[in-house]
Amino acid sequence: MQIMVGTAPTLIDAIWPRQSGGLLRLALFAVLGSILMALSAHTQVPMWPVPMTMQTFAVLVIGMAYGYRLAGTTILLYLAEGAVGLPVFASGGGIAYFAGPTTGYLIGFLVAAIFVGWLGEKGWDRSVPLTFVAMLGGTAIIFVLGVAWLSAFLGDFHAALANGLTPFIVGAFVKIALAAAVLPIVWKFAIRNRTE
Repeated sequence: MQIMVGTAPTLIDAIWPRQSGGLLRLALFAVLGSILMALSAHTQVPMWPVPMTMQTFAVLVIGMAYGYRLAGTTILLYLAEGAVGLPVFASGGGIAYFAGPTTGYLIGFLVAAIFVGWLGEKGWDRSVPLTFVAMLGGTAIIFVLGVAWLSAFLGDFHAALANGLTPFIVGAFVKIALAAAVLPIVWKFAIRNRTE
């Protein structure tokens, strides 16, 4: 038996089919995804000119692997955990984060996960070029919303670009390339295991 593109719309469907597990399966993936988001926020990789966290990488991978509905739910869960004060954001947690300079990026996480998840359900996570384009689009959403909010927060668009985009461009491309390389490989592994 071979899995066709239409029979497993997301990577998690190929690993754990929708027909088994029901709500427990969805809840488990949502909780695991929110934990991954929290861990990625606290994971820093030395880069120039600023250290890179793995948060946007986690958002985009969750989006593509989960599909837009579950990815959106997972990111909402993560944001809710942060809003109630759990230390899931890079500098802690609390409702104040939703009125601070990073609010646009947090909203961008949700929108990007849904967008990339929708593309993942269309099979864009099964080839390197399409995964790269999808991740590039998701990253652009995060930065557009993040810089737009930061610009309004600071009252200075150029300062928002200088502080909220320029230092992170190199790291963003590294994460996009990493995701574009990893997801198609995981798909091949999942399909091979299901067909054996």
